Amino acid sequence: MRTRTVLTTASLLALATSLASISVRAADLGPAPVYYKAPPIEPFNPWMIRLRVLGVLPDTAGSSVSVAGAPSLSSPSSGLSISDQAIPELDITYFFTKNLAAELILGVTSHHISGNGALTGLDIGKAWLLPPTLTLQYHFTDFGQLKPYIGAGINYTAFFNQSAANTSLPGLAVTDLRISNQLGAAVQFGFDYMLDRHWGLNFDVKKLWLRPEYSATVNNAIAVTGRANIDPWLVSGGVTYKF
Repeated sequence: MRTRTVLTTASLLALATSLASISVRAADLGPAPVYYKAPPIEPFNPWMIRLRVLGVLPDTAGSSVSVAGAPSLSSPSSGLSISDQAIPELDITYFFTKNLAAELILGVTSHHISGNGALTGLDIGKAWLLPPTLTLQYHFTDFGQLKPYIGAGINYTAFFNQSAANTSLPGLAVTDLRISNQLGAAVQFGFDYMLDRHWGLNFDVKKLWLRPEYSATVNNAIAVTGRANIDPWLVSGGVTYKF
């Protein structure tokens, strides 16, 4: 009986010693590591669209006019005046990376064309413009919700539904009008202010160099030719949606 008690006591002492040793080793290892779940990585979607109100503001300084049979009307001060216009406009942007993107703007405008200088009061006609513009952009991403960008690219403007005024100054009436399509350069700057992950506000300014050749006929007999320096500013503002 005494032997069993001694063996039991020895076993308990050995167990206590083992537990104490394990505790000491655990203390030496320091606190148990804490594991945190990594935040989910949001997939990168390259598409963005904007719906804007676009103001087309032609800058016609330097336009030239040549009027056959009427040298007095072909002075350097003679030129064209093209009306401003405001239209809805859609643009589509594709991001190659978070900084590099391409933008295509789509819209059509209708403009009234008249003479200035020695041709002041000469109503020339109207034309519709389809000016798709493609730019390559760099987007800055270090300003939080504000996302400024700059860009440069090309514009191709197609003129359609061209119509002569037919009535004008006494003794002068434009009876035919033709404006050639034109390829030109474009630069831009602007910014998006993102309200959340998808929605934002946009402001954008573009400058186009657009100088098409044109021809017209006055009184069904007098040929009028020249170059129209339209060179419009495109100023727009609207809503951004990032997919």
